[in-house]
Amino acid sequence: MTALSLCAIAVMAKAPQPGRSKTRLTPRLSPAQAAGLSAAFLRDITENIAAAARAERIDGFIAYAPAGTEALFDGHLALGTGLILADGTPPMPDDVTGFGRCLLQAIDTLLAQGYNAAVVLNSDSPTLPTDYLIRTAALLAAPGDRAVLGPAEDGGYYLLGLKQAHAHMFADIAWSSEHVAAQTRARAAEIGLELVEVPPWYDVDDEAALDRLVAELIRDDEQSLALATARFLAAEGLLTAAVLRRRA
Repeated sequence: MTALSLCAIAVMAKAPQPGRSKTRLTPRLSPAQAAGLSAAFLRDITENIAAAARAERIDGFIAYAPAGTEALFDGHLALGTGLILADGTPPMPDDVTGFGRCLLQAIDTLLAQGYNAAVVLNSDSPTLPTDYLIRTAALLAAPGDRAVLGPAEDGGYYLLGLKQAHAHMFADIAWSSEHVAAQTRARAAEIGLELVEVPPWYDVDDEAALDRLVAELIRDDEQSLALATARFLAAEGLLTAAVLRRRA
């Protein structure tokens, strides 16, 4: 962290490994392809954070689990991306369970390092507009305590930013359900925490969303979106296959 860096953004991620990465995209993709796509996503998402850092004072991280998998990220991240462990093992309130433990650990770790704000970001949105990250950092840089929520179209969220490690924001949440964003809004209201939202976006976590991603990349005439993802899909013949399905 530099003296000018106020906001840390951490991508919640597991190291790309066949059989453990993007499993909901199989059998459409082979396990090896799913792992390769996961690696491409990590490259594009961390490069997106780096691009946002050219406009706001941001440092990028991977919040990973399990411990001991750090080396598996080598070569898959933007230059300067840090690593923090977020395996949910530290003590925390009993009503913070499951994935919420990992999210809270990531927030707490980054704030303890001296950042004024910490953001947890999903690893499933390689074409997320950079402006959404810039706006999140700017909102968190303003005086006063608040949370920033980036709702996902499926009812979850793709990012959550905090200026304090409010454990209640992760309490009694039905993780991996369509209720996550609504329950998070409710938790903020329960503790009187201002909640500001940035626009919704989508997760690429099933075959329909993969088709949507491919269509978005095909429409990208300037070839500026998710370059690593586009290269990987093209190399695997998946962009061509999508074009043929659309024309059928």
